[in-house]
Amino acid sequence: LQFTEEKLGQAEKTELDAHFENLLARADCTKNWTEKILRQTEVLLQPNPSARVEEFLYEKLDRKVPSRVTNGELLAQYMTEAANDFGPGTPYGKTLIKVGETERRLGAAERDFIHCASINFLTPLRNFLEGDWKTISKERRILQNRRLDLDACKARLKKAKAAEAKAAVTV
Repeated sequence: LQFTEEKLGQAEKTELDAHFENLLARADCTKNWTEKILRQTEVLLQPNPSARVEEFLYEKLDRKVPSRVTNGELLAQYMTEAANDFGPGTPYGKTLIKVGETERRLGAAERDFIHCASINFLTPLRNFLEGDWKTISKERRILQNRRLDLDACKARLKKAKAAEAKAAVTV
């Protein structure tokens, strides 16, 4: 009732401290930017949406995500197989072996980068959103409910005083 009357402009609202309001606004801004950065980093590290969904499901089921061959490693495998078909002694075969080995190292470096970025960058962001932000939201709801209770009590007290003054005037 108090909340509805405040929204309709029929009840007074106790204002929170300006510094506290600023902290709440900063917390909201931090949450919004953290969500955007987290999502975009996930897209950068894994551009395939179905692979991201699969990884998400494995994570929620507390299962180990199966290791996936990177595109560089797959290309390296094809080049090595082609080199073996052409013959490792031929100029084309030698070149394919050299480039294939380089692609394999690049693919392994990409896999290490994705793993390190996930652990060292995405995990702290998720911890903030799933831990700290949930605590902030819960405490904010509790504070809002307490403020509404306080304002409702103030309104009842004001009505009681008005009724008491009216009764004193009529007597």
